[in-house]
Amino acid sequence: MKIIICGSISASDEILEVKKTLEDKGHQVEIPEGIKRPEIRAKTEAAVSERAEIKTKYDLIRGYYEKMKMYDAVLIVNPEKKGIKGYIGGNTLIEMAFAHVLNKKLYCLYPLPDMSYTSEMLAMQPVILNGDLNKIV
Repeated sequence: MKIIICGSISASDEILEVKKTLEDKGHQVEIPEGIKRPEIRAKTEAAVSERAEIKTKYDLIRGYYEKMKMYDAVLIVNPEKKGIKGYIGGNTLIEMAFAHVLNKKLYCLYPLPDMSYTSEMLAMQPVILNGDLNKIV
């Protein structure tokens, strides 16, 4: 299966581990540019305006949408962040919506967080894997 992974750049290590595990199982896997490219990854702690500038400069939001069209499934890697288990930030929420609109299989590695937009995430009906990548079918 062709799987594209979405998630916060702060989850880079876990995303890379998940990528390797899925590839070892025979899947073709894509990961965010911000994880593949050091010049982008280094900006994760920058000011909001600088992070926005990077997303604009590299057209990251539109670019990932275009890539997503070529994949069978979208996997959200959502470990704890900012003290919130299963954290899903703004950019990842946008990517979940892209997956939903494109009718892609949508998986979340961990349960959805309790946030102001949880109802929107639930409406997209992701399959919650509870950390078990073997549930991807």
